[in-house]
Amino acid sequence: MKLFRYVANDDIIPGVLIDGVHYSLEGFFDELGPDTGAFDLDETFFDINGLEVLQNYLDEFGTTELVAIEGEIEYGPCVARPSKIICVGLNYADHARETGAEIPKEPILFFKATSALAGPNDDVVIPKNSQKTDWEVEMAVIISQEASYVSEEEAMEYVGGYAVMNDLSEREFQLERGGQWDKGKGCDTFGPLGPYLVTADEVPDPHNLPLWLKVNGQTFQNSNTNQLVFNVPQLVSYISQFMTLLPGDVISTGTPPGVGLGMKPPVYLKPGDVMELGIDGLGVQRQVAVAWEA
Repeated sequence: MKLFRYVANDDIIPGVLIDGVHYSLEGFFDELGPDTGAFDLDETFFDINGLEVLQNYLDEFGTTELVAIEGEIEYGPCVARPSKIICVGLNYADHARETGAEIPKEPILFFKATSALAGPNDDVVIPKNSQKTDWEVEMAVIISQEASYVSEEEAMEYVGGYAVMNDLSEREFQLERGGQWDKGKGCDTFGPLGPYLVTADEVPDPHNLPLWLKVNGQTFQNSNTNQLVFNVPQLVSYISQFMTLLPGDVISTGTPPGVGLGMKPPVYLKPGDVMELGIDGLGVQRQVAVAWEA
């Protein structure tokens, strides 16, 4: 399944893409919610094994009970209110080298604020006093069930699906202002996610997906997830040794080479710049960088 969330009448409603047609899942969730409390693609939905419930519903009824969405779709983040967004740093060897860092011996983890989540085509706001806002195309993993101390062998059982993430970063805030990386990663709009949550059954090999990013039509990042230093089962298992992963949590698996920081001289976003990025089979994003305003 390819699931998404879209804006309608100042609300965000879940939907599903079937045979090229976008359908609203509002009716499905109206039926599901009263008994389960699940009204969105959130922790409650994943916790009740909502992906399987929805698939069974579609297997039984197809699209006969669904309403096709007319007109242009304004996508929201493909997951609602995750308890946490865990990001993995320097998880492509070439990216580590371009930043002058060593290839990690263990995954480098940091958090992106959940308030940074944005729709895949929303404007990206360059923060107040920012001079070094940068881009990072990444494959995100969506957790489907509670995971604590899981092994690598069983880790994929906890993966609900995958999505495109732009892990935007303010490099001065991240690297020059002391402390941890989080302050350069959690700015508002710094987490465009989607357009689709593509369920794991539709991604037979998440470790062989081309991913790319362009700025103003120029390709900066062009790689493949087969270059990950630590793969998906390794990451899910590793992170679960330090914290419980909850249903709907997001793991952003790292970015390949080609970030602005790695250019000589570095190149950073300015108002009016257009980012286009995507991962084969997962979808495409487009964001315009805009200046912060009070």
